[in-house]
Amino acid sequence: MNKYKLFAREHVAFLLFQLGLLLFLVLLFWLDGARDWSTAVYAILMGLLLTIGYLIAKFITRRSFYDVLETEPGRMEDALIGRPQTPEHRLTAEYMRKLYRLYHSDVQKLDTAQHRQLHFINQWVHQMKTPISVLGLLLQEEELDRKSFREELDRLQDGLDAVLVNARLETFEDDMRIERVQLAELVRSAVSEHKRLFIANSVFPQTDIDEHFVVATDPKWMKIILGQFLTNAVKYTFEKGRKVTISAVQIEQGIRLTVRDEGIGIPETDLKRVTRAFFTGENGRKTGESTGMGLYIASEVCGRLGHPLTIESEAGEGTAVSVLFLNGEAVETYGA
Repeated sequence: MNKYKLFAREHVAFLLFQLGLLLFLVLLFWLDGARDWSTAVYAILMGLLLTIGYLIAKFITRRSFYDVLETEPGRMEDALIGRPQTPEHRLTAEYMRKLYRLYHSDVQKLDTAQHRQLHFINQWVHQMKTPISVLGLLLQEEELDRKSFREELDRLQDGLDAVLVNARLETFEDDMRIERVQLAELVRSAVSEHKRLFIANSVFPQTDIDEHFVVATDPKWMKIILGQFLTNAVKYTFEKGRKVTISAVQIEQGIRLTVRDEGIGIPETDLKRVTRAFFTGENGRKTGESTGMGLYIASEVCGRLGHPLTIESEAGEGTAVSVLFLNGEAVETYGA
């Protein structure tokens, strides 16, 4: 809409009010005995001229605002008022800048999430080519090696699970359900799901968790996180016959669950960066199968569940990953 028409439509009620006010004053003086029509007309004209002058001055101060409204925006920055001249416009401009900052922040988050998802999918597709190729070769042999076939299927299943977990992370709050969980039972279930991984790599799980330990958490997500810890512990334990110890102790702040392996450990230079998305580090390059997303997802989930995550490691000595359940307690019977 033309800025002149917009200004006129905005102030037509004000003009009518001013005219009515002038006529009321003239009528008031008429009833008081004043009968000089020339003075009345002069007063009305002067009132209208002063009102029109005020409106012209107001239009000039609002011109930059109307220019913004008249211009077809090509980008978000075009909606910002460049030189606000009135208190109302200054507040409007500041409000628009705050909205722009929120918009820019949301766009950056969306762009980061899309970039992370695309990068992850590209890596995942590349890694899934290996087990598919191996399965094809195994099927060409006269006698099928069922053990090798099962291992490659497990790799495919782990890859699919990783994609699903990464996708669900975007809607984590909608999928979250906090319950009171018996910690020992949760750990046993996670270890049982990965028993073939332990057997195939000749690594032995050992648990030391009090049956009375109960924590408030999301059992589904915590099982996924424990599975990631166990998978990493086995993947980076190259020597046969080593152990992975899962233990829990009660401390002043709550219950601390620790997964400790006897693997190659994490170099000190990589330790502070292992929870970053797509960071594979020196160990990831050794195996050639790391996506750099496992510990990132674990860190994100633990943070959203309110379970502080700590990682301690020494190169050549193994790694200990700990989750602190701040609301953990020991009870006599489960669910008490």
